[in-house]
Amino acid sequence: MPCVLGRAGVKALKREGDMATPRGRFRLRSVFYNPERSLRPRTRLPLRPLRTVDGWCDSPLDRNYNRRVSLPYGASAERLWRDDDLYDLVVVLGHNDAPRVRHRGSAVFMHVARPGFLATEGCVALRASDLKRVLRAVARRSEIVIEI
Repeated sequence: MPCVLGRAGVKALKREGDMATPRGRFRLRSVFYNPERSLRPRTRLPLRPLRTVDGWCDSPLDRNYNRRVSLPYGASAERLWRDDDLYDLVVVLGHNDAPRVRHRGSAVFMHVARPGFLATEGCVALRASDLKRVLRAVARRSEIVIEI
């Protein structure tokens, strides 16, 4: 199935804000879905509905870097509840999370692609229907391999 990656391509050494998708093998950690616009997806992965206050810390110097936080938050954080449909389904990828290393990249997700399959800021994006198919098929310990 087609997917779209970061504007700067795929990089082995991901850096915060570089617009690249990290190269490697990453666990599919968990799934968020927008309960107002999407039915609860069928998956074996840990699953929870998004809340309007959900965010993801992207500030490398913050103690919660590359973790979910509640908004408003004292450091920079990406809002997960969006007006568009990109995060109606979000799979958290196990990039830079165990251990977390400052400046090595945050908020690397698999999510719904923009219309026209425009490049991401470093994530992996698929059509919503394909993302739902992936979620139905994956096992609890599944991984994604990103390689060019």
